[in-house]
Amino acid sequence: MLSYLPYQLSSFAGDIDQVIWIIYSIVGVWFLAAEAVLFWFILGSRARPGVRAAWIPGTGRAALWVLLPVTAVLACDLVIEQAAGPTWHTVKIDMPYPDLEVKIEGRQFAWVFTYPGADGKLDTADDLVANELHVPVNKRVVYHLTAADVLHNFHVKDLRLKQDAVPGRSIKGWFDTNKEGTYEIGCAEICGKGHTVMSATLVVDSTDAYQTFLSTL
Repeated sequence: MLSYLPYQLSSFAGDIDQVIWIIYSIVGVWFLAAEAVLFWFILGSRARPGVRAAWIPGTGRAALWVLLPVTAVLACDLVIEQAAGPTWHTVKIDMPYPDLEVKIEGRQFAWVFTYPGADGKLDTADDLVANELHVPVNKRVVYHLTAADVLHNFHVKDLRLKQDAVPGRSIKGWFDTNKEGTYEIGCAEICGKGHTVMSATLVVDSTDAYQTFLSTL
């Protein structure tokens, strides 16, 4: 059903797709049920000779038309929460030990990526800066995301990663990759007149290719 979605580049992409499938299924059933009731009302309450229009107060049994759907929607929400909870913990709470840390900064209208230098630490004099995000394949990457001016949103659809970048805050997150290649990075938060062209590239390298990239900075 979800075969049209982008490649599952991260280890948690499949979990997120599963939550999407559950939401699609629930919303699809509700859509069909709502349309069926709508047409039932339209056809059953149409104007007919000898039948007067009626006003039905929302009391007594009539109130069930509100209470039962509200209860059913709440039950569906709880199902979604139950399915999404473990995935949320995997992506946002249970931060793994990193193989690499990078700093990502959004600004009108570009992404800037900072890598640790020879000392292996960020925010030191030997930091390396680039306009592409290179990472070694099959490694855990912890990022520190911020914005220089206005709200941005770091979005890599193949990773199933979408995180706001907020001025004055450093938001920590992580991802991993399972396939070498080049993938699109976008901004998913309207941030000004150049929003639509605010993009960058995620390059998943082999270990040797990643070291070669660092040597060019």
